Amino acid sequence: MSDPFYIRPIHREDDAAVAGIIRTVMPEFGACGEGFAINDPEVDWMHRAYSAPRSAYFVVEVDGVVKGGGGIAPLVGGDEDVCELRKMYFLPEIRGIGAGAALMEKCLDAARLHGFQRIYLETLGGMDAAMKLYERTGFTRIPDLMGATGHSGCDSFYVLNL
Repeated sequence: MSDPFYIRPIHREDDAAVAGIIRTVMPEFGACGEGFAINDPEVDWMHRAYSAPRSAYFVVEVDGVVKGGGGIAPLVGGDEDVCELRKMYFLPEIRGIGAGAALMEKCLDAARLHGFQRIYLETLGGMDAAMKLYERTGFTRIPDLMGATGHSGCDSFYVLNL
């Protein structure tokens, strides 16, 4: 049986769909004020942002429509060997079908390909399904943030040795 979704690198024409997903999902979890990724300028131009060196962003399509995405980029203010899992969000209709685990593998492969040794992420209490995915993948919760992401609204931090 084939997957009910398709994962591919982001294209410029995906920018509006990805911004819409981020702006739909983050408020669902109360992540819409200062200190959250929803306010990052790159939300409106994700293709360009993730065309930067050592960065990658993937979208998840169902029947040709973008329904989720996630990527990696060097951790701002972090060590050279650390990247950050960034802006991984899914619309409700594709949660629970395996897209998160599949996208995570794509992101981990991209991180290894770009020479990173560790991958870091920030999230928010209440994103329980996401936290379960991180822990199943092997991420370890750490007590404090790393780098200088500016996401002061996040309260849960994880790292994985690649």
